[in-house]
Parts: sequence; structure tokens; C-alpha cells
Amino acid sequence: MEAAAGEPDSPRSAVFVIALDPTGAPMSLRPPVLYHASLEHADAEETTHIHELAEVFARMALTVAEQEGHAHRAVHAKGQGLLKGRLRVLDGLPAELRHGLFARPGSYDALVRLSSPPAEQLPDSVSTPRAMALKVIGVDGPRAEGAQEEHTQDFLMVNGPAFNTPGVAGFLRSAKLLAATTERMPRTKRMISTTLRGAEAALEAVGGQSATLKGMGGEPQHHPLGETFFSQVPFLYGPYMAKFSLAPISPELLALTGDKIGSDADAQREAVVTFFTDLPNPVEWELRVQLCRDVEQMPIEDASVVWPEADSPFLPVARLSVAQQKAWQPDTSPGIEDALAFAPWHALAEHRPLGGLNRARRVVMAASRQFRSRFNGCPIHEPVG
Repeated sequence: MEAAAGEPDSPRSAVFVIALDPTGAPMSLRPPVLYHASLEHADAEETTHIHELAEVFARMALTVAEQEGHAHRAVHAKGQGLLKGRLRVLDGLPAELRHGLFARPGSYDALVRLSSPPAEQLPDSVSTPRAMALKVIGVDGPRAEGAQEEHTQDFLMVNGPAFNTPGVAGFLRSAKLLAATTERMPRTKRMISTTLRGAEAALEAVGGQSATLKGMGGEPQHHPLGETFFSQVPFLYGPYMAKFSLAPISPELLALTGDKIGSDADAQREAVVTFFTDLPNPVEWELRVQLCRDVEQMPIEDASVVWPEADSPFLPVARLSVAQQKAWQPDTSPGIEDALAFAPWHALAEHRPLGGLNRARRVVMAASRQFRSRFNGCPIHEPVG
């Protein structure tokens, strides 16, 4: 999508729109800021850092592939569930939300992948963040430049509202730390994870959270289906900019929020499979959008900043419904996963990824897909429904 002409809208505009707060009371919101190319800016070393990132992830992928005899994703390698669902765009959305995929009501087939990082198939006793990737199928319209799939819209989210570093340089430092431990000392990783989970629990008991502790293996052992997931990084939203979230809304899912699970090797996968095996009725998540309404408080290039919901709440735009099914089949799910790719750049032009981390993901994830396909001898296909 071309940049809007002129300068960005002032975040101090006197025009307001009305929304409802969680209690149902009306609240005033500033209008969303129009996208302008000046809001995206790469530092002088970004290209070098992205090239180095690609090399780091390539080495990790090769290390894992040689050790395990199979190439996995560069991140979020371990699939915890692979589900078919249906995404329904809501009717009656306000004008500021009617853009791109959400321009008009409609219903689409969808694939959902639940996963956990890093690049190797670690036991769930090494407790890392949870992720949820959503692929909406049969989406037509102009594509983001370089989009490799022609009729899908992907959303990649994790269970935290902000990235653990501001931009590409910090991402590179974290990747190097992760690479140094790949395929090494799994028993030590389990011990470290147990220690970090204890530290994280103590921190949360006094009202804090540490993205660093969680990323290193201190994620609490909670049921993944009770989590709320966030894109963390921004995207175009028609003429505006936004972050996305998927939040459980069915009582059956909400009952799992904070619900503890065990530390067996496949505890997360087993919990997901158990839930969907005997599910009497479909359950729903709400896909929500948080529009950028103040570029000072909601920066595009610093992904470590949590956009304040008091100034721009997440607003519902669609519902994801998933019915009873086999959430994971050992004989077939890994092969289906091998033929699939979830990427933020599988996108409409009106939802083009923004910011340095997304620019890095475009290069790193493309290289990962190519290596994975070549090593496994399994071409990656765009699903057609």
C-alpha cells in the first residue's frame, strides 16, 4: 500500500470517537493515526543485522536438522496442535475498522497452529512461551509486496503483548544467545527452566512480569488454550496502523485461563488434544484490533512498548470458531505441518507488516522455509480450503 500523502495525523487531534470500556461505560478515544512512510525508519546497521540474523537462524536450523534428521521451523518448532476452524468477520463494524479482511462481513475457512519455541523439539518441561498462528483461507485482494501466498491472510501471535527487545539489534543478541544453547544439554535446560519458572512466579506474585525470564524458559506451566495471544508488532490496517489479539471468549476456554498443566514431555499437546477430543460444542476466540491513536505512546519501530489499552482498547472485528476434532495425529500432523508455512508477510496490502522486526522476519522466515522444504524434500503449499 502506498503511503498516505502529507504528514501523519497529529495524535493531539481534537476529534474523538466513542467506544465502551470493559464495564460498558462510554469512553472517548482519539481518532486513529494515518500511516505515513516517515513513521517507519531503519537505522544504519539494520540491513547488516538482518543478514546476520538470517545466518544465525540458518546455523540453528542446520544444527537441529543434522541432530534430528529433520528440518523444523526456525522458531516455534514444536507443534502443540493443528486445528481447522472458521473465521467470521463481524457485521456492523464502525467505519474505522472496516478495512482489508474486515471491510465487509464474511466467513472463511481457517487453520490454527498452536506451538512453542525455540528451533528444536524440546520437552514441555522446558517451559517457553506459547504461540498461536492463524491462517485465513480464500482471502482475495491486492497483496503485500513479496507475499508468497495469493489467497491467505496470516496472523502470528504469542501470549504476551510486547516483544522482549525494541528492534532488530536486540533480536540479534537474543538469537545469538539462543543459538549458543541449541541442541545442547537438554537436562540442563530443564533444570534452568524449573528455576526460571520459580523466579517468574515470584515476580508475578508482586505484580510484575519478565519477558526475558519467560523467553529463556520461565513461562508458567499454564494451559495454552486459556491464553490471550498478541501480534506484538504492528501492521497496516487500511490507512491506519494496528496490533492484533486473539482472546478466548467461550466459557470452556476462559475456565482454562491460568489453569496449571503438568511438566511431561508433551504436556501442552496432550492438554490440547484432550480438550478437543470430547468437545460438545464449538468454542470461540475473538480477533481484536488495537489501532494506533498516538505515535508517541504507540511507536511503530519499538516493539518492546506495550500500547496502552486505556488510550486504545482492543476492539472486536471477527470470531474464530473451532469444533471437536483430533487436534494432533502423530502419524499425519507432522507431515501436514511440513507442507504449511505461516508468515506475517502472507498478507493483504492493507495489512502489510510494519517496523524493523517485521522487515527482519520477512528475510529470516523466507530463508527458513526454503531450507526446511529442501532438507525435508517436502514442497510447501498454500492451502485452498
